[in-house]
Amino acid sequence: MRLDKFLWFARLVKTRARAQEIAAEGHLRIDGRAVDRAHAEVRPGQVLAFPLNGRVRVLRVEALPGRRGPAPEAQGCYTDLSPPSAG
Repeated sequence: MRLDKFLWFARLVKTRARAQEIAAEGHLRIDGRAVDRAHAEVRPGQVLAFPLNGRVRVLRVEALPGRRGPAPEAQGCYTDLSPPSAG
């Protein structure tokens, strides 16, 4: 599944355009490798790391969503490994 589509389907961003911007900024990593393209392939088991809303998000992909469904369904597609926020 495309990276931008995953971020949008998993409800990590509000729009697919914002997901594409995050990828294009070059700060997103998949399994430690920098990615600068929205069409990068995402698979279950991979770890994504990227800045979002003033903090670093680290997520392990558990499943690929088939649609942009409700939040509980979306949250089941990843495990949040992010460090605790300092606030």
